[in-house]
Amino acid sequence: MALITRKKLIYPVNEVLRDYLRQQERESTALAYKDLTRYRSTIPLYDHSGKDTLWETVLYDQSEVEHIHKDLKMVYSNLKSAGQVEVIEHLFIDRIDICPFGNTKPFRIRIVNSINDNFDYFYIKIADASRIYGLELEHLLSPNRINYIVDGNTLVEEHIIGVPGDQFILNNLEDKNLNKVRLAKEFVKFNERTFFRLLGDMHSSNFVIDITPDFEEVHYRIRAIDFDQQSFEGRKAVYMPKYFKQNNAFIQLGMEVMTPESMKQYQLEERSLMVNRIKSSRYTLNELLTAMKSTPLSIEKNIRQLAKELARHHGDDAFLTCSSMGEIVERNLQKLETM
Repeated sequence: MALITRKKLIYPVNEVLRDYLRQQERESTALAYKDLTRYRSTIPLYDHSGKDTLWETVLYDQSEVEHIHKDLKMVYSNLKSAGQVEVIEHLFIDRIDICPFGNTKPFRIRIVNSINDNFDYFYIKIADASRIYGLELEHLLSPNRINYIVDGNTLVEEHIIGVPGDQFILNNLEDKNLNKVRLAKEFVKFNERTFFRLLGDMHSSNFVIDITPDFEEVHYRIRAIDFDQQSFEGRKAVYMPKYFKQNNAFIQLGMEVMTPESMKQYQLEERSLMVNRIKSSRYTLNELLTAMKSTPLSIEKNIRQLAKELARHHGDDAFLTCSSMGEIVERNLQKLETM
C-alpha cells in the first residue's frame, strides 16, 4: 500500500521556471490569491444529497464584492480566451469556495452564463513550483491538454471535467453498460503515465474519469486533477496508482477481465505513446527539465530514497548520481525511451 509520509513542502517559482513560463506564454494577469483571502466569513457547502463537500463558500463585505467579481471575470477571460472581453459579457460570478483542508487552501470559482445558465469552474491557488511542473508534464506527456496561467505567486487553473474516481466506484462501477475491458485498460495506461513522469498520490479522490460515448461503445480517460505530489515522495510505490487501497476496485476489475499478457500489451502501448510525445515536444521538454533541475523539489532524504529504489527497479545505478527530483524524472523518462 502506498502512503504519503509527510505534508508536502511548497516550493516557490524561481527565475528559471518563470523564464520557461514566459516562453510558453503561461504568464498572464490574474487577481492575486491573497486578495481572495480577505473574506469576512464562510459557510459549509453541501452537495445535492446533503453531504458535506469539505468546501466552504466564502462571504465578502459588500464593498468588496463588485471589485472582486469584476477581476475574477477578467481572470477567466485571460485563462480561456487570451483576454478577449467579449467572452465575459454575459457571465457572472455565482459562488466562491475555499477548501480549507487543501495543501494550499485553493479557491474554486463558479462562473455562470446569464443567457443559458451554463456554468464553469476555475481555481485560484498559491503558485507551488511542484504543482506547475506537474501540470506542465501532464500537458506534454499525457493525451490531455492543460490550461493554466501564472501571475507572480498566484496560479490559475481551469476545471478538469470528469466523474471523481471515488464517486465512480460508488455509482458507476456496477453499471450494466460499463465496458469493463476498456476501463481496466485505461487504468493500466494511467498507471504507466503517472509512474514514468513521477506524479504521486493518485488515489481515487485525486483523479477523474472522463466518459465519452462513441457510436458503438464508450471510451474512458482517467485524468489526474491533483498535481501537488509531483516528484516529492521517496517511495516508488507512491507513484503507482495500483498500490493505493482506494483504487482496489479498479485492480479487482482488471484481474477479472485481463490476462497478464493483455496487461503487458497495454503497458507497452502506453509507453510507446509516451515516447512519441517526448519526441514531438523534445525541445520544450528539455527546457522544462532544465528548470526542474534548478531546485531540489523535495527533501534530501526523499531524493536519495527514490533514486535508490528506481536504480533497483530499472537495474541502473545512474539514478544514484541524481541530486534533485528533476534529474530523477529526466533519468526515468530516458529509461522509458530505451525500453
